[in-house]
Amino acid sequence: MTVLKGVGARVAEKLARLHIRTVQDVLFHLPSRYQDRTRIVPMGALQSGQFAVVAGEVELAEVRFGRRRSLLVRISDGTGALTLRFFHFSKAQQSGFERGKPIRCYGETRSTAGSAEMIHPEYRLLTAGEELAVEQHLTPVYPATEGVHQLTLRSLTEQALTFLDGGHASTVGSLIDWLPSELARSFKMTSLQAALRYVHRPPADARIEMLAAGRHPAQQRLAFEELLAHHLSLRRVRLRAEHTSAVAFAGKSALVEKFLAALPFTLTGAQQRVINDIREDLARTHPMARLVQGDVGSGKTVVAACAALSVVQAGYQVALMAPTELLAEQHFRSFSDWLQPLGIAVVWHAGKLKGKARTSALQAISSGGAAVIVGTHALFQAEVDFGSLGLVIIDEQHRFGVHQRLALRDKGRQAGQRPHQLVMTATPIPRTLAMTVYADLDTSVIDELPPGRQPVKTVALGQERRDEVIQSVRKACAGGQQAYWVCTLIEESDVLQCQAAEKTAEFLAGCLPETRIGLVHGRLKAAEKETLMAAFKAGNLDLLVATTVIEVGVDVPNASLMIIENPERLGLAQLHQLRGRVGRGSRQSSCVLLYQPPLSESGRQRLAVLRQTGDGFEIARRDMELRGPGEVLGTRQTGEMQFHIADLLRDEALLGAVEQAASQLLADAPDNVSPLIRRWLGEAANYGEV
Repeated sequence: MTVLKGVGARVAEKLARLHIRTVQDVLFHLPSRYQDRTRIVPMGALQSGQFAVVAGEVELAEVRFGRRRSLLVRISDGTGALTLRFFHFSKAQQSGFERGKPIRCYGETRSTAGSAEMIHPEYRLLTAGEELAVEQHLTPVYPATEGVHQLTLRSLTEQALTFLDGGHASTVGSLIDWLPSELARSFKMTSLQAALRYVHRPPADARIEMLAAGRHPAQQRLAFEELLAHHLSLRRVRLRAEHTSAVAFAGKSALVEKFLAALPFTLTGAQQRVINDIREDLARTHPMARLVQGDVGSGKTVVAACAALSVVQAGYQVALMAPTELLAEQHFRSFSDWLQPLGIAVVWHAGKLKGKARTSALQAISSGGAAVIVGTHALFQAEVDFGSLGLVIIDEQHRFGVHQRLALRDKGRQAGQRPHQLVMTATPIPRTLAMTVYADLDTSVIDELPPGRQPVKTVALGQERRDEVIQSVRKACAGGQQAYWVCTLIEESDVLQCQAAEKTAEFLAGCLPETRIGLVHGRLKAAEKETLMAAFKAGNLDLLVATTVIEVGVDVPNASLMIIENPERLGLAQLHQLRGRVGRGSRQSSCVLLYQPPLSESGRQRLAVLRQTGDGFEIARRDMELRGPGEVLGTRQTGEMQFHIADLLRDEALLGAVEQAASQLLADAPDNVSPLIRRWLGEAANYGEV
């Protein structure tokens, strides 16, 4: 890095904060926006809000004392006049503005009381007769950090761009275009060097609005390469899996037949189709890696149970991991109810398990005495040692990173064999996005709800109608129905959320003395939560006041009314999950979104989407438009799939071509794959071995 002029040890340290350590990093540190300094705008033609270069002469400079002391400099160019305002200035600076002195400025024009002004513009005072050329290209504005000025970044990119012209390959760390020219041509892509040169120094006639939107072909060329690198890194995980062996679980399972015969309902066609996909995968001698997407209430857990039984019948263990204790407990309950009558031992393991119970669980897991182990991410801790792990099931995949998923899979590695892997999510993901984000997985979709289910009626009401809502709860509970009242808080703090829920439960108990009310929140002990949920499910409670801990997995068919307080604080996907707790029986169910007016524009849009549709795929698509894919897919929390240039939503149209290009590159230039992945992902590229 210190090969560039102006980069000593201190500057290098500051640049490292921007992840700039090499000349290549300088080239891939792209402008966040551009300024047009390629022409001088007459002062008489300036418009409010316009960023512009102006040139004229100083007429007057004076210090004005008002609420804040400021230096006002009046300049003109014959077509009009402009005031420059400085709040921070020195005596020397003030004396430099001599009457008649030529000046060139750049800044944002503002209209105040009929006159135009610029606050703290960039400026340069010229000597008489001095000619100053305007910029020949748009001026880039880079993401910066304290102590690193835009001028420094422009100087560094100017130097780095000269290396692209050849002769300095070793210094740049060989900026090779890893996309073969024929591949780039087939996708109508410019070369890497041309794209970088354009985005750092766009010509004067470049379309600034297209660059601002990130849609210029040069930017798209770089986004394409970044998406390709991410896609290839996940394809590599998949290829490694295909060259790894696993136990094949072939043939029909008597346990599965027995289990299905005992169910009080028949499976939907979609469930049967997905079970067949899984059965075919399990019969192969390399590890299954399948993602099952299914909307809220579509019956993913039954599908997972069938997969588990196929493996247990052959004498192997199954681990089911969920992101929260409540969801893991729900799975533990379901699997225990279904599998224990078949003589199968189901064991619970989570971080909160202590003492003898913990020792006993770990012993059952390592000896193979536990056939099915259900728990949280505690399952991949070092002390957990599986006897013979044949299948890993992960629920709500987007809450875990790729690394966590692979860490659990690697726990079951034995004699060169790895367990099969089934991943489930109730956050539907558009197919093109799934191809990129989950390129290491095959995908199945349960796109059918059980028969008899009616869509949930959704209404949004302001807090001023709270009394009406309470009366609706009274009427529903008096009629033998059950209801949820969900409290949400902006704060992440468990303590504050619990306090809010406790206050709400007390208030509702005062309003509804005849109603049996329970309270569930994140700070309850597992056994207390278990008891309350069981009482609600058995019909011994009418109303359950809860925090968002009940978001997924809770299944009470008689609950037909859901109140969500302050829904404007939650994302669409989370609201859809919460709403999915009702509408599980044959009775018409309702969801009331009790918001705090006034709503922000995005809050209004989110609640409108929920009122308009119950389709999880449509909700996920709209959620991504409103919040961005990183939030919806959980990648922002897990640190996976963080893009420098690409934007999954904006660049969705590129994803089909990315998939084709990946296949072409693997076939025609396999040696280019590793360096391409390394360029964009660095050390994060080692997904294959964790």
